[in-house]
Amino acid sequence: MAPLDALTDGTDGRFRQTTGGNRQPSKTWRLDFETGEVRRPIDGERAIRQFVRKTIMTERFRYAIYSAAHGCELESLIGANVTDNLKNEEIPRLVREALVVDDRIADATNFEVTREKDAVFVSFEVVTVDDFRVGFDRLEVAT
Repeated sequence: MAPLDALTDGTDGRFRQTTGGNRQPSKTWRLDFETGEVRRPIDGERAIRQFVRKTIMTERFRYAIYSAAHGCELESLIGANVTDNLKNEEIPRLVREALVVDDRIADATNFEVTREKDAVFVSFEVVTVDDFRVGFDRLEVAT
């Protein structure tokens, strides 16, 4: 059996190398966000899409089950008494910082923040370490 450090995304598709020799699985269980049920395993783009959605909807530091690296710090910004222009500049930064902790994601770019009544939505593109691009259209970040 090969040592864990020898496994890469190119050999078995399940692990990716991160800094410090740690590896993060790319396979995960599919979460049904409507019913709360855990379903069959997913991988690749589906796993990235789920990671992005779950990360944005989870407030960082709120739940002890998650590490300090998981989640997004949008809640305090959305409720802050600051201008919409400042929020529009900070939302992309906070989302990007929350996403690039995943070793599959190299960057998040092309942000557009929109509002409808009391809801705030963000559209953007995630660039993977393999230079694959995954678009996200109107993810709700706050109500």
